[in-house]
Amino acid sequence: MIILLAIACKPGNKPDVSQLDLPILGERYVDDNQDTVYHRIADFSLVNQLGDTITNSDVTGKVYVADFFFTSCPTICPVMKKEMLRVYEKYQENPNFKILSHSIDVAHDTPEVLKDYAERLGVNDARTWNFLTGDQEKIFELGQTSYLTTAMADQLEPGGFLHSGAFLLIDQQGRIRGVYDGTKSDQVDRLINDIPKILK
Repeated sequence: MIILLAIACKPGNKPDVSQLDLPILGERYVDDNQDTVYHRIADFSLVNQLGDTITNSDVTGKVYVADFFFTSCPTICPVMKKEMLRVYEKYQENPNFKILSHSIDVAHDTPEVLKDYAERLGVNDARTWNFLTGDQEKIFELGQTSYLTTAMADQLEPGGFLHSGAFLLIDQQGRIRGVYDGTKSDQVDRLINDIPKILK
């Protein structure tokens, strides 16, 4: 579903050399003004582990990594969170970087449950890493149509949910710049190395 796309440069505009080796992912089209319009993350309004509302405006102009999980996940989530901790520890002091982890089990994963989960990981505030909950169908839609990843209920799956192990790198304009397997250390190494390319 994800299509790798080259970065289009308007005539006369000097390209940003630092970002040329990271594609912009997702569909794109040319509008009536002949400008290229890229796929972007849709507007959202969710609640983090502290009970604070988090929207697009909280990450506009910032680089962030997104993923989907649930706290009682018996399969890949523990590995994903161990790998995401590496990303967090590397960039937690950078005010222009965030992590958004979206729970897909909103009935269980209340802000209180997410706060306890975050603290057990060693994340004691939400300055950098937000664990998010909200309307379940909107989170599913956000995962599948904005982040172009799998996030859904499935009673045949362990824990009752099906989700991808993807870590998604999002730039300051809400565009997907990379997809990495959050269960594999070498893929997360590549993510850690790619973040500075768009963080500048």
